[in-house]
Amino acid sequence: MKISVVNEAFLHYIWKYRLFTKTLITTTGEPIEITSPGIHNHNEGPDFSDARLRIGETLWAGNVEIHINTSDWVKHGHQHNAVYDSVMLHVVYNHDLKEQNGSMPLVEIKDCFDPQLFNAYRAFITSKNWVPCIRQIGSVSPDEVSLWLERMLIERLEHKSDYIQDFLTVTENDWDEVFYMMLARSFGFSLNALPFEMLSRSLPYKILAKHKNNPMQIEALIFGQAGLLDQHLSEPWPQQLFAEYTFLRKKYSLAPIAAHLWRFMRLRPVNFPTIRLAQFASLLSDKEVLLSQVLECQTADDLIRLFDAKASAYWDTHYHFTKESVAKPKKLGRSSSVLLVINAVLPFMFVYGRALANDELCNRALSFYLQIPGELNAAIKHWKSAGMDVATAFNTQALLGLKSDYCDKFRCLDCRIGDLLLRSPENLLRGN
Repeated sequence: MKISVVNEAFLHYIWKYRLFTKTLITTTGEPIEITSPGIHNHNEGPDFSDARLRIGETLWAGNVEIHINTSDWVKHGHQHNAVYDSVMLHVVYNHDLKEQNGSMPLVEIKDCFDPQLFNAYRAFITSKNWVPCIRQIGSVSPDEVSLWLERMLIERLEHKSDYIQDFLTVTENDWDEVFYMMLARSFGFSLNALPFEMLSRSLPYKILAKHKNNPMQIEALIFGQAGLLDQHLSEPWPQQLFAEYTFLRKKYSLAPIAAHLWRFMRLRPVNFPTIRLAQFASLLSDKEVLLSQVLECQTADDLIRLFDAKASAYWDTHYHFTKESVAKPKKLGRSSSVLLVINAVLPFMFVYGRALANDELCNRALSFYLQIPGELNAAIKHWKSAGMDVATAFNTQALLGLKSDYCDKFRCLDCRIGDLLLRSPENLLRGN
C-alpha cells in the first residue's frame, strides 16, 4: 500500500517507538538492531541524541538524523555544520541519491512500517473536528487519561514560568514583586491583562507597600498610574485621588500608562477595568505581606478567601468616575477569586516551589487544583460532551493545556492519548 505526504514528525514517531515491521538494513546490506532510539531533540542539532545501535557486528553510540529524502542532508546544509559530524546513522524515508553521505551508514525505511499507521495519523491531522480524536477519546482507559492530564497540568504550570522568569529579570529576582505582577496581570481577566501588567511594571510593589496603611493613597497610586485621573474630574473622591497622586507621582518620579489602553467594550459593568482597579487597590491595602499569607494557606478555600476584596465606598454608586449608578457594593465575586487563584496564584506557588526545591509547596499547589471545582467555559463544555471528567480545576486546566498545546497544533504523535488511539486496531482499520 502506498502512502503520500509523509512528514518528518511521523518518521520521528516511528523511530522513537521503534514501530518497524521488519529488520532495518543499511544501504550496504548490514542489519540494524536498535538498543535505544536515543533522546528526541526538539532543538537545533541531530534529531535523536545518545542512541545505542548495533550495525552489523559493530556497537554504536551517538546521534541519529532523520529526513524524508537523502538529499535533504545537503539541502539543510548539514555538511557544513560541525554539530552533525557526530551523526552515526542517517535514516530516510526515500533514498533519492545514488551516492551516500561519505561513509555514514544510511537506511531507507519506506517499506519498513505499517502504512495503515500513517493513514490513521493522516486522518487525525486532516480532521475538521474540534480536536482530531474527539470521537475516539472516550475509548481510552481512564487511568491512561488521568496520567496524561497530570503531565498536561504540570506542563501548563511550567509554561507560566516564562512570564515569571521575565518578571524576575525586571525585578532583579524579587519574588514579592513578581507575585504582585502576576496577580496584577490576572486581575485584567484576559481582556485587560496587558494594561494591568503594564501598570504593575510602572508601579513597583515596594512603593505601594510604603502606603499599605492608607487605602486612599493606594487607590490614588493605582488609578493615577492607570492614567485615569485628571484635574477635570468633578466629584470630591476623584479630586482627592488626583491631588494625592499628583504629590506621589512627583515624589516617586512616576510615569502613568496611557488611559486608552483600558478596554470597556463588550464587558459587563461589574467587570469594567475601573472596578477591577478599585478591587485591586483594596486588596493591596487590606492584605499585609500578601505573598507570605498565600504561602501559609493549607486549603484551597483558605486561599480563595484571601482574595475577598471589595472596592472602596465611592464605587458602590459608580462604574466610571464621571457617572453615578444604582447603589451596589462592588465586591470581587467568588468565581473571580477562584479564577485569580487558578490562573495566577497556584502557578506562582508551583514555580516558586520549584525554584526553592520545595516539593511540599509544589504538591500543595497541585492538591489545591483538586480541591477547586472545574471552571465551565466553551472549551470545557466540548471536553465534557466528549466524556472527559471536568469535575476539578486540575482536570479542566490540564484539558485547556492539552487543547492549546497539542490538539490545536496537531501534535497527536507527541500526545499519549493520540499515540494510544493511533495504534489501536480500530483506528488502524479506520485509517485504511
